[in-house]
Amino acid sequence: MAVNDGRPALARAVALSWGRMEAREVQGGARLLSIYRRLVGARGHAGWWPGETPFEVCLGAILTQNTSWSNVDKALAVLRKRGRLSYESLRRCRPARLAPLIRSSGYFNVKARRVHAFLEFLGREYGGRVEAMAAEDAAVLREKLLSVIGIGRETADSIALYAAGRPLFVVDAYTRRIFGRLGLLAGDETYDEVQRFFMDLLPRDAGLYNDYHAQIVLHGKEVCRTVPRCGECVLVDLCEKKGLDGLDRREPVMRRERNNNNNRNNGQRRRA
Repeated sequence: MAVNDGRPALARAVALSWGRMEAREVQGGARLLSIYRRLVGARGHAGWWPGETPFEVCLGAILTQNTSWSNVDKALAVLRKRGRLSYESLRRCRPARLAPLIRSSGYFNVKARRVHAFLEFLGREYGGRVEAMAAEDAAVLREKLLSVIGIGRETADSIALYAAGRPLFVVDAYTRRIFGRLGLLAGDETYDEVQRFFMDLLPRDAGLYNDYHAQIVLHGKEVCRTVPRCGECVLVDLCEKKGLDGLDRREPVMRRERNNNNNRNNGQRRRA
Protein backbone atom coordinates (compact mmCIF):
# COMPACT_ATOMS: atom_id res chain seq x y z
CA MET A 1 0.00 0.00 0.00
CA ALA A 2 1.45 3.35 -1.05
CA VAL A 3 1.90 5.99 1.63
CA ASN A 4 0.67 9.49 0.80
CA ASP A 5 3.09 11.97 2.40
CA GLY A 6 1.20 15.01 1.20
CA ARG A 7 3.31 15.62 -1.90
CA PRO A 8 1.92 15.37 -5.44
CA ALA A 9 2.47 11.99 -7.09
CA LEU A 10 4.98 13.45 -9.59
CA ALA A 11 7.05 15.00 -6.79
CA ARG A 12 7.12 11.69 -4.91
CA ALA A 13 8.18 9.86 -8.06
CA VAL A 14 10.98 12.35 -8.74
CA ALA A 15 12.19 12.12 -5.14
CA LEU A 16 12.20 8.31 -5.33
CA SER A 17 14.11 8.40 -8.60
CA TRP A 18 16.73 10.74 -7.13
CA GLY A 19 17.00 8.56 -4.06
CA ARG A 20 17.76 5.51 -6.18
CA MET A 21 20.28 7.47 -8.24
CA GLU A 22 22.05 8.70 -5.09
CA ALA A 23 22.13 5.14 -3.72
CA ARG A 24 23.77 3.91 -6.95
CA GLU A 25 26.32 6.74 -6.74
CA VAL A 26 27.13 5.93 -3.12
CA GLN A 27 27.54 2.25 -4.00
CA GLY A 28 29.66 3.04 -7.07
CA GLY A 29 31.83 5.49 -5.14
CA ALA A 30 32.35 2.96 -2.36
CA ARG A 31 33.47 0.38 -4.93
CA LEU A 32 35.97 2.76 -6.52
CA LEU A 33 37.37 3.68 -3.09
CA SER A 34 37.60 0.00 -2.17
CA ILE A 35 39.63 -0.67 -5.31
CA TYR A 36 41.90 2.26 -4.50
CA ARG A 37 42.47 1.08 -0.93
CA ARG A 38 43.48 -2.36 -2.17
CA LEU A 39 45.96 -0.89 -4.65
CA VAL A 40 47.50 1.36 -2.00
CA GLY A 41 47.64 -1.54 0.45
CA ALA A 42 49.64 -3.56 -2.07
CA ARG A 43 52.39 -1.01 -2.76
CA GLY A 44 51.86 2.09 -0.60
CA HIS A 45 51.35 5.65 -1.84
CA ALA A 46 53.10 6.29 -5.13
CA GLY A 47 54.36 9.83 -4.50
CA TRP A 48 53.80 10.99 -8.06
CA TRP A 49 54.51 12.81 -10.40
CA PRO A 50 58.23 12.10 -11.06
CA GLY A 51 59.67 15.62 -11.11
CA GLU A 52 61.52 18.00 -8.84
CA THR A 53 59.52 21.13 -9.72
CA PRO A 54 56.05 21.91 -11.12
CA PHE A 55 57.73 23.16 -14.30
CA GLU A 56 59.57 19.86 -14.73
CA VAL A 57 56.25 18.05 -14.30
CA CYS A 58 54.80 20.08 -17.17
CA LEU A 59 57.71 19.23 -19.45
CA GLY A 60 57.45 15.56 -18.53
CA ALA A 61 53.72 15.52 -19.30
CA ILE A 62 54.41 16.84 -22.81
CA LEU A 63 57.48 14.72 -23.52
CA THR A 64 55.84 11.46 -22.38
CA GLN A 65 53.36 11.56 -25.26
CA ASN A 66 53.74 8.34 -27.29
CA THR A 67 56.81 7.11 -25.44
CA SER A 68 57.90 5.42 -22.23
CA TRP A 69 58.90 7.34 -19.14
CA SER A 70 62.44 5.97 -19.30
CA ASN A 71 62.94 7.87 -22.56
CA VAL A 72 61.50 11.03 -21.03
CA ASP A 73 63.78 10.65 -18.02
CA LYS A 74 66.80 10.64 -20.34
CA ALA A 75 65.63 13.81 -22.07
CA LEU A 76 65.02 15.56 -18.74
CA ALA A 77 68.50 14.50 -17.57
CA VAL A 78 70.03 16.20 -20.63
CA LEU A 79 68.05 19.37 -19.97
CA ARG A 80 69.07 19.29 -16.32
CA LYS A 81 72.73 18.89 -17.22
CA ARG A 82 72.49 21.85 -19.61
CA GLY A 83 70.73 23.98 -17.02
CA ARG A 84 67.54 24.11 -19.10
CA LEU A 85 64.94 22.90 -16.61
CA SER A 86 63.28 26.23 -15.93
CA TYR A 87 60.98 28.62 -17.73
CA GLU A 88 63.63 31.34 -17.75
CA SER A 89 66.28 29.10 -19.30
CA LEU A 90 63.98 27.64 -21.97
CA ARG A 91 61.73 30.52 -23.02
CA ARG A 92 64.21 31.91 -25.57
CA CYS A 93 65.28 28.45 -26.76
CA ARG A 94 63.91 28.01 -30.27
CA PRO A 95 62.47 24.59 -31.27
CA ALA A 96 65.42 23.90 -33.56
CA ARG A 97 67.81 24.27 -30.61
CA LEU A 98 65.60 22.37 -28.20
CA ALA A 99 64.91 19.36 -30.42
CA PRO A 100 68.39 17.74 -30.17
CA LEU A 101 68.26 18.02 -26.36
CA ILE A 102 65.05 15.98 -26.14
CA ARG A 103 65.90 13.48 -28.88
CA SER A 104 65.53 10.46 -26.56
CA SER A 105 61.82 11.23 -26.02
CA GLY A 106 61.01 10.46 -29.67
CA TYR A 107 59.21 12.71 -32.18
CA PHE A 108 61.61 15.32 -30.86
CA ASN A 109 61.00 17.95 -33.55
CA VAL A 110 57.24 17.83 -32.96
CA LYS A 111 57.66 17.86 -29.19
CA ALA A 112 60.09 20.78 -29.34
CA ARG A 113 57.40 22.83 -31.07
CA ARG A 114 54.83 21.73 -28.50
CA VAL A 115 57.10 22.68 -25.59
CA HIS A 116 57.71 26.05 -27.24
CA ALA A 117 53.96 26.61 -27.63
CA PHE A 118 53.45 25.73 -23.96
CA LEU A 119 56.20 28.15 -22.89
CA GLU A 120 54.57 30.96 -24.84
CA PHE A 121 51.24 30.11 -23.22
CA LEU A 122 52.77 29.95 -19.73
CA GLY A 123 54.42 33.34 -20.14
CA ARG A 124 51.32 34.99 -21.61
CA GLU A 125 48.75 33.57 -19.16
CA TYR A 126 50.69 33.05 -15.93
CA GLY A 127 53.83 35.17 -16.13
CA GLY A 128 55.96 32.08 -16.62
CA ARG A 129 54.97 30.65 -13.23
CA VAL A 130 53.37 27.20 -13.15
CA GLU A 131 52.47 27.84 -9.51
CA ALA A 132 50.11 30.60 -10.65
CA MET A 133 47.93 27.94 -12.31
CA ALA A 134 46.96 26.67 -8.85
CA ALA A 135 44.69 29.69 -8.33
CA GLU A 136 42.77 28.99 -11.54
CA ASP A 137 39.44 27.18 -11.59
CA ALA A 138 40.09 23.59 -12.69
CA ALA A 139 37.68 23.66 -15.65
CA VAL A 140 38.98 27.04 -16.83
CA LEU A 141 42.59 25.90 -16.58
CA ARG A 142 41.77 22.76 -18.54
CA GLU A 143 40.17 24.72 -21.38
CA LYS A 144 43.12 27.07 -21.54
CA LEU A 145 45.59 24.19 -21.68
CA LEU A 146 43.57 22.48 -24.41
CA SER A 147 43.94 25.62 -26.52
CA VAL A 148 47.72 25.10 -26.67
CA ILE A 149 48.96 23.36 -29.81
CA GLY A 150 49.83 19.72 -29.11
CA ILE A 151 48.20 19.49 -25.68
CA GLY A 152 45.33 17.03 -25.57
CA ARG A 153 43.07 15.93 -22.75
CA GLU A 154 45.41 13.54 -20.97
CA THR A 155 48.33 15.97 -21.12
CA ALA A 156 46.18 18.92 -20.02
CA ASP A 157 44.74 16.97 -17.09
CA SER A 158 48.20 15.70 -16.07
CA ILE A 159 49.54 19.27 -15.97
CA ALA A 160 46.47 20.55 -14.11
CA LEU A 161 46.54 17.73 -11.55
CA TYR A 162 50.23 17.02 -10.98
CA ALA A 163 51.77 20.44 -11.59
CA ALA A 164 48.98 22.77 -10.45
CA GLY A 165 47.22 20.54 -7.93
CA ARG A 166 43.78 21.02 -9.49
CA PRO A 167 41.22 18.19 -9.04
CA LEU A 168 40.95 16.65 -12.52
CA PHE A 169 41.07 12.86 -12.88
CA VAL A 170 43.59 11.69 -15.49
CA VAL A 171 42.47 8.92 -17.85
CA ASP A 172 44.88 6.76 -19.82
CA ALA A 173 45.12 3.37 -21.51
CA TYR A 174 45.76 1.64 -18.18
CA THR A 175 42.54 3.11 -16.76
CA ARG A 176 40.54 1.72 -19.66
CA ARG A 177 42.23 -1.69 -19.49
CA ILE A 178 41.89 -2.24 -15.75
CA PHE A 179 38.38 -0.91 -15.29
CA GLY A 180 37.21 -2.59 -18.47
CA ARG A 181 38.38 -5.94 -17.11
CA LEU A 182 36.70 -5.15 -13.79
CA GLY A 183 33.46 -4.68 -15.71
CA LEU A 184 33.09 -0.99 -14.84
CA LEU A 185 33.82 0.36 -18.31
CA ALA A 186 32.42 -0.79 -21.64
CA GLY A 187 35.48 0.24 -23.64
CA ASP A 188 33.73 2.55 -26.08
CA GLU A 189 33.44 5.58 -23.80
CA THR A 190 35.04 8.88 -24.72
CA TYR A 191 37.83 10.30 -22.59
CA ASP A 192 35.46 12.80 -20.98
CA GLU A 193 32.87 10.10 -20.21
CA VAL A 194 35.45 8.01 -18.36
CA GLN A 195 36.69 11.06 -16.50
CA ARG A 196 33.15 12.00 -15.44
CA PHE A 197 32.59 8.41 -14.27
CA PHE A 198 35.40 8.78 -11.73
CA MET A 199 34.81 12.41 -10.79
CA ASP A 200 31.08 11.91 -10.24
CA LEU A 201 31.67 8.98 -7.88
CA LEU A 202 34.81 10.01 -6.01
CA PRO A 203 35.32 12.93 -3.62
CA ARG A 204 36.63 16.01 -5.45
CA ASP A 205 40.13 15.72 -4.02
CA ALA A 206 43.33 16.39 -5.99
CA GLY A 207 45.44 14.29 -3.63
CA LEU A 208 43.14 11.30 -4.11
CA TYR A 209 43.05 11.74 -7.90
CA ASN A 210 46.83 12.08 -7.95
CA ASP A 211 47.57 8.86 -6.12
CA TYR A 212 44.66 6.90 -7.63
CA HIS A 213 45.92 7.55 -11.16
CA ALA A 214 49.47 6.67 -10.10
CA GLN A 215 48.21 3.38 -8.60
CA ILE A 216 46.36 2.59 -11.84
CA VAL A 217 49.51 3.15 -13.92
CA LEU A 218 51.69 1.03 -11.63
CA HIS A 219 49.10 -1.76 -11.48
CA GLY A 220 48.73 -1.70 -15.26
CA LYS A 221 52.47 -1.90 -15.81
CA GLU A 222 53.24 -4.54 -13.20
CA VAL A 223 50.14 -6.74 -12.89
CA CYS A 224 47.19 -5.99 -15.18
CA ARG A 225 49.34 -6.12 -18.29
CA THR A 226 48.30 -6.97 -21.82
CA VAL A 227 48.74 -10.57 -20.68
CA PRO A 228 47.62 -10.15 -17.06
CA ARG A 229 49.26 -11.67 -14.00
CA CYS A 230 45.99 -12.48 -12.25
CA GLY A 231 47.68 -14.60 -9.62
CA GLU A 232 49.43 -11.46 -8.31
CA CYS A 233 46.37 -9.20 -8.48
CA VAL A 234 44.79 -7.77 -5.32
CA LEU A 235 41.60 -7.13 -7.30
CA VAL A 236 41.18 -10.66 -8.65
CA ASP A 237 38.08 -11.45 -6.59
CA LEU A 238 36.40 -8.27 -7.88
CA CYS A 239 37.27 -8.85 -11.51
CA GLU A 240 34.59 -9.92 -13.95
CA LYS A 241 37.11 -10.85 -16.66
CA LYS A 242 39.73 -12.88 -14.82
CA GLY A 243 42.50 -13.99 -17.14
CA LEU A 244 40.58 -12.42 -20.06
CA ASP A 245 38.31 -15.48 -20.23
CA GLY A 246 34.63 -14.85 -20.95
CA LEU A 247 35.13 -11.22 -21.93
CA ASP A 248 31.42 -10.67 -22.62
CA ARG A 249 30.11 -12.65 -19.67
CA ARG A 250 28.63 -9.58 -18.01
CA GLU A 251 27.55 -6.27 -19.41
CA PRO A 252 29.81 -3.46 -18.11
CA VAL A 253 28.24 -1.01 -15.67
CA MET A 254 28.53 2.12 -17.82
CA ARG A 255 27.01 0.42 -20.87
CA ARG A 256 24.22 -1.05 -18.72
CA GLU A 257 23.44 2.37 -17.25
CA ARG A 258 23.52 3.97 -20.72
CA ASN A 259 21.17 1.33 -22.14
CA ASN A 260 18.80 1.72 -19.19
CA ASN A 261 18.73 5.49 -19.69
CA ASN A 262 18.08 5.08 -23.42
CA ASN A 263 15.24 2.66 -22.74
CA ARG A 264 13.67 5.06 -20.23
CA ASN A 265 13.99 7.99 -22.66
CA ASN A 266 12.46 5.95 -25.50
CA GLY A 267 9.57 4.94 -23.24
CA GLN A 268 8.95 8.55 -22.28
CA ARG A 269 8.94 9.63 -25.93
CA ARG A 270 6.47 6.89 -26.82
CA ARG A 271 4.14 7.91 -23.99
CA ALA A 272 4.40 11.56 -25.08
